[in-house]
Amino acid sequence: MTSIAEKRLSYGILVGPAVAIYAAVILFPILFSFTLGFTRWSGFGTPDWIGLGNYTRMLADPVFRIGLRNNMLIVAVSVFGQIPFGFLLAYIIYRRMVGGHGFFETVIFLPITVSAIVVAKLWNQIFSPAGVVTQLMRIVYDDPRYVFSVFESRNWAIAPILGVIFWYYTGIYMVIFLANLHKINPDIIEASIIDGAKEHQILFRVILPQMTNIVFTTAVFAIAGSLKSFDLIFAMTGGGPANYTEVISIYMYYNTFRYYNYGYGSAVSMMIIFLSLGLITALLAVSRRFERRFE
Repeated sequence: MTSIAEKRLSYGILVGPAVAIYAAVILFPILFSFTLGFTRWSGFGTPDWIGLGNYTRMLADPVFRIGLRNNMLIVAVSVFGQIPFGFLLAYIIYRRMVGGHGFFETVIFLPITVSAIVVAKLWNQIFSPAGVVTQLMRIVYDDPRYVFSVFESRNWAIAPILGVIFWYYTGIYMVIFLANLHKINPDIIEASIIDGAKEHQILFRVILPQMTNIVFTTAVFAIAGSLKSFDLIFAMTGGGPANYTEVISIYMYYNTFRYYNYGYGSAVSMMIIFLSLGLITALLAVSRRFERRFE
């Protein structure tokens, strides 16, 4: 046996089990779900092939469109809210702009260590008719009968959930950025200060060019996580009232496991994958332009 053949055999022995497990756990379910998305199947009997019927029905369903809108809002809050704010907090702590930076780092990161279900129940109490928000609004409006009713609005019901998501996940991005900021050679920053660079010049001309890849990597995580958001929203509202806080994953869950329409649920799950791939591909195109700019 030649050395090349021996290398290939050794690579196959080492990588083969991992590839087999990945195919069994990831690839096969995706391919099976993709095929099932073209059928009508209740979980029993033989699936009926209906072609693109599930996808046309999905796109025509107003509940799905509400879920799609809400998911896009979550993506926007994650990419344009959590990531910039998380970076800003990390930069403030890294540059020692506030005292007690260790305390603030712990407090900001603390929410993500709590179960999403517990967080949902906590905020439900805060937004309840006897909660803190209602009591504050009664003081502001000087109306003892005021009730926090934003969840009854089709357009604004998702707003409190967006606020909770922003509060809950920002800390993890802060920690990611802070860890990578500490990898930057401090001599570079000291040299910039000696040369007379202002704080904003240090940020935009020294720090950000070295953080571009990290920013876009976190954006990929944010997009993927936003499109499969489920536990926090499901525990808070279950997609209600009247589907105003519905997201695609909850829509998929109800159609698959409550209405036993596995073919339709598979089509919805594939739509989540298609949206993720599309948004991430667009993001990678933008990231390449930024990389060429800072080369």
